[in-house]
Amino acid sequence: MEPLKIGVLLSGSGTNLQAIIDAVRDDGLPVDIVKVISSRPDAYGVERARAAGIPAVALNRDVYADPLAADARIVEELRAAGAEYVAMAGYMRKLTPVMLDAFPDRVLNLHPALLPSFKGAHAIRDAYEAGVKVTGVTVHFANEDYDKGPIVAQEPVRVEEGMSLDELEAAIHAVEHALYPRVLRWVAEGRVTITPERTVRIA
Repeated sequence: MEPLKIGVLLSGSGTNLQAIIDAVRDDGLPVDIVKVISSRPDAYGVERARAAGIPAVALNRDVYADPLAADARIVEELRAAGAEYVAMAGYMRKLTPVMLDAFPDRVLNLHPALLPSFKGAHAIRDAYEAGVKVTGVTVHFANEDYDKGPIVAQEPVRVEEGMSLDELEAAIHAVEHALYPRVLRWVAEGRVTITPERTVRIA
């Protein structure tokens, strides 16, 4: 089976990128990361990509002054690298139709909460401050409606008594690092389909 060619978008430390790299190397994940694109030049995820021999491009704030032009450039980079799918891994920019139309139903996002609860950029803190006893991780298809695309998979994380926010973040990230490669394997194996009702079926 040919590996699925993916591009990874990130904005920060790139721990989920590292989890995918490790799963390819250690677990035979049938994925080829053909390009990493960062929305920030100082994101450590760029260093992780280069250390793994993956071509990486770091954009800056000026590029995003025109979001449509920024996404057009990203699409150009991804297409030139042969990407078939896009995996957002801590990417803190909202996608425009330019990106979504270029990769229809082929952009995955990882969200650190159980959607539809706690949408947005501060989901872990919001869940913690709300005092919920269970939060978790969602992998979903990105669409124009922020954090509302069809859900592929979810995993719960218990908020233990006395847990600090940092401890909850660590627990969330540990689940992310296992769940994202698992979902990418399903996609690479052709097991993920979106129904006409815009729900996801796993074969």
